[in-house]
Amino acid sequence: MKKIALAMEKFSRYAGGAESYSVALASTLIKKGWDVHLYGEVWDNEPKEAVFHKIHIPKFLPAWLKLLLFAWKHKKMVRQEHYDVLMGFGNTIYMNVYQSHGGVHQYSSARMSYAESKVWRRIIKRLVIIFSLKYWTRAWIESAPFRINPRPKIIAISHMIKNDMESFFHTNTDEIEIVYNGVDINRFNNSILQSFRGSLRNQWGLSEKDTAFLFASYELKKKGIEPLMEAAAKLKKDGNEAFKIIVVGGQPYSSLKRLIAHLDIEDTVVFVGRVKSMGEYYANSDAFVLPTYYDACSLVVIEAMASGLPAITTIYNGAAGIIDDGANGYIISHPPDASELADKMYLLMDKKRIKNISREAALAGQKYSAERNHKEIMRVLDEAVKLKNHL
Repeated sequence: MKKIALAMEKFSRYAGGAESYSVALASTLIKKGWDVHLYGEVWDNEPKEAVFHKIHIPKFLPAWLKLLLFAWKHKKMVRQEHYDVLMGFGNTIYMNVYQSHGGVHQYSSARMSYAESKVWRRIIKRLVIIFSLKYWTRAWIESAPFRINPRPKIIAISHMIKNDMESFFHTNTDEIEIVYNGVDINRFNNSILQSFRGSLRNQWGLSEKDTAFLFASYELKKKGIEPLMEAAAKLKKDGNEAFKIIVVGGQPYSSLKRLIAHLDIEDTVVFVGRVKSMGEYYANSDAFVLPTYYDACSLVVIEAMASGLPAITTIYNGAAGIIDDGANGYIISHPPDASELADKMYLLMDKKRIKNISREAALAGQKYSAERNHKEIMRVLDEAVKLKNHL
């Protein structure tokens, strides 16, 4: 039986992308006969067959020191055991397989700073970040896989992340494998979800002739909610009334509320908050919009496409790598421009066009299953075991 250790601050099926992904991967590994050990601060007891090793980090410490202490304690703890594979996700400094879900921190920070529309605020934000200890601590930890000798097996979750790693860390192209994120296509597919269509649209005041644009994130500003609101206002100004923006996840912050009021689109935007299952919202929507400033590879984009929704996102979302621009969705520039976004949204309000694009989106999204992802990851893990045994 092969023995593996995974490290994550929080292991939870109901948390963010990396946290829920690690739980799903651990579950699959256990089913395949692996002895799975989890190292972290929090675990929600899934999968129950895993062995959890708690890393105690004092709550009162500054953020940069928490990051450093987690990485150091993890290294000390795992070296006391024998593991065939040590898999890191960007928060450890000791591993032989590395899969980053956050990309290159320096690039992501620079790209996300554009969420501030005013140049002076963007400059201040960049300066605050650059002079923070947390920024440099995270960068040092993130670069660990590229300092270790022999170098770990490195996995990028999108072509964008592979390109960023090669550019920033000066790696050779054959040193990094690409394994795209995967979703549960048994849950997210058009044929199953169609049974849910209707009730929510009635609540939103939409007929089948109208268009529901779905946006999903807890970090509204970083994912481009403001240019989306401006795009909605432009569509209305141009005489397009038969649509609504459905926002799942976060609730509007003060300045966003003022922007919506200023744009006079209160009746066009519906904030539904947290939901237990996205399936019903994919089923009742017509297109997915995520004009994000940065995403390593957004799972919700793949879920939406697998569910039959054409997606609009930016060039700095790794998930754009599965979009054939104009055929199954649209890719817009960075930072997201409201006029460009409105133009693409307008195209998806054409019912004849969206029917064909939706079919192509589903075909593309269905290729990126969690089963396929886990199969590829296990292949890399097996290669790491063989490599370690030959050293």
